[in-house]
Amino acid sequence: MIHIGAESAALNSELNSLFFIMLIAVAAPLLVGIFRLKVAEVVILLGLGILVGPEVLDLVEIDASISLLSQLGLGFLFFFAGLELEPEAIRGRYGKLAAIGWGCTLLAAGIATWVLESLSVVENFVGFAIVLTSTALGTLLPVLRDSGELKTPFGKFFMGAGAIGEFGPILAISLFLSSFSSFQALISLIVMAVVAFILAKVPAWINSGRLRKLIGSGHYSSSQTPMRITILFLVGLLAVAASLGLDVVLGAFIAGVIFRLNMSHDAEDVIHVKVEGIGFGFLIPIFFVVSGVNIDIRSIIADPAPMLIVTLLLLLVRGLPQFFIYRNAIPETRDRVRFSLYVATALPIIVAVTSVQVEAGVMTSADAATLVGAGALSVLVFPLTAYFVGRKDGSKGGRNAEPEVVDLI
Repeated sequence: MIHIGAESAALNSELNSLFFIMLIAVAAPLLVGIFRLKVAEVVILLGLGILVGPEVLDLVEIDASISLLSQLGLGFLFFFAGLELEPEAIRGRYGKLAAIGWGCTLLAAGIATWVLESLSVVENFVGFAIVLTSTALGTLLPVLRDSGELKTPFGKFFMGAGAIGEFGPILAISLFLSSFSSFQALISLIVMAVVAFILAKVPAWINSGRLRKLIGSGHYSSSQTPMRITILFLVGLLAVAASLGLDVVLGAFIAGVIFRLNMSHDAEDVIHVKVEGIGFGFLIPIFFVVSGVNIDIRSIIADPAPMLIVTLLLLLVRGLPQFFIYRNAIPETRDRVRFSLYVATALPIIVAVTSVQVEAGVMTSADAATLVGAGALSVLVFPLTAYFVGRKDGSKGGRNAEPEVVDLI
């Protein structure tokens, strides 16, 4: 009886925590809509997560069950980044400029981190440098899609820059922040690439009209077979990445890319809507709220200067180089400012890096709070600034206007 009572108490605690998390998930878009707030919804999720966390109201306890849901939410966020990725955005001039931009950022991040390490400000060179090279592609894709810019050249330039700004740091995390040696991590990456290649070819190998018809009919029945296949595919690659000692977000991103390449045009819209319902309706808000709950807000309040410095570094190291690199591709200054601000926006990769480092015992919760706080501040300030920069001219660079982009590099 005592054992049953303990299980019941644990379940009650988990459900109470999940209730408050979902209450925040519901309240965030309502607050944004009612008060016409010009901030990304994730900022509200993070802020209210801090409010219900142990540092303030202590209404939410992060146990193993909530952590699993949060990790699935992070996985869905990167899955959508891969799913939304236009192949054109990583080819030709889009891919070339994205690679040049990230390379310049990597160099600047290395120099900035070396200086800070020499001054004994930074203790973990690799982790801090990775943070400065990231872009919150999955976080900002809904913003560009809602503004109608995702399919424009401006959106494709951002998609290319954001894709390498997520995939590059993911690879760096897997290679340099893994519990394995660099050689073992490289072997794991090769195995992951082989598994991804095989999975990408499976739909072509199983090219049965009857099977396709059977799966397609599941869209409109209680079996929901296509959705079950989607979830199986995503969770499977998350499990493969985790079993190989790699960060799970690598598996999620690859899953999204593979699914995009193999998804039929007829099923694309249907699958998209249903997957978004699960991701943005349930799991992704949990990830952002839990990220807020885990922020050591007292350490930030006690000394906010490090967080502000990291936020400024994100802008200088990740954003500023893009302003000059894309000067011919995006000649309109306001649009290029907006583009640079978007590219400098970071959060999910920062959460991934700090989670790995805190778990490994090489980063304190206070330092993690500084980095995550800087990422959250970038999500709050940079897109909001970009919005007002775009509003200054109703005919060009406005919210519903297509930015002027030329083909020159």
